[in-house]
Amino acid sequence: MTQPLILIVEDEAALVTLLRYNLEREGFRVLEAGNGEEALLLIKEQRPDLVLLDWMLPILSGIEICRQIRRSPEHRLTPVIMLTARGEEADKLRGLEVGADDYVTKPFSPSELVARVRAVLRRAKPQPQGETLSYRDLTMDLITHRVRRTGREIHLGPTEFRLLKFLMENQGRVFSREQLLDSVWGRDIYVEPRTVDVHIRRLRKAINIDGAADLVRTVRSAGYALDAED
Repeated sequence: MTQPLILIVEDEAALVTLLRYNLEREGFRVLEAGNGEEALLLIKEQRPDLVLLDWMLPILSGIEICRQIRRSPEHRLTPVIMLTARGEEADKLRGLEVGADDYVTKPFSPSELVARVRAVLRRAKPQPQGETLSYRDLTMDLITHRVRRTGREIHLGPTEFRLLKFLMENQGRVFSREQLLDSVWGRDIYVEPRTVDVHIRRLRKAINIDGAADLVRTVRSAGYALDAED
């Protein structure tokens, strides 16, 4: 089996060397890009399985690169982990808002980073079975990873796709932030509960198109459900 290909987008040579060593030791294949333009070209040509993306980069920032990945119909499901010295909560939320799947603050443990890479890759693994989920005028094809509402295609990032899939599989049930974190993100790494709110907002914005009814219900002090309020 071909090992996952990881693209490191980082302009600090010593950190690139450290990341490459630890990733290759764990069996991953590794690509490097020192700036945003090179990164976008490699994403297009090499189609990496995951991008490790530094926030502060020459030419294009990591935030802008992540935004362009999520806007691309061809690459929007590529998992992205942001690497940055910015540890403030507002910065973390900004990274998640533009589509990052995870966020690691420098300095970090190489073993922790590898664990996060494995966790994100597991979550992003395509479903092997052929299946279509539907709720009202919303449909999800688990083979092609396409989501449509009233026939119009909706572009979702990988985390929003998994979140919507879970909610569609459990229509009408209310899940707390903690339950969603365990079911969608997994129990193997720590993710802040507020992360759920960020992704719910992004999911709502994506699927509630053209003034359509809001399909995600917020239950105060309880959580969220796929359950439109008529």
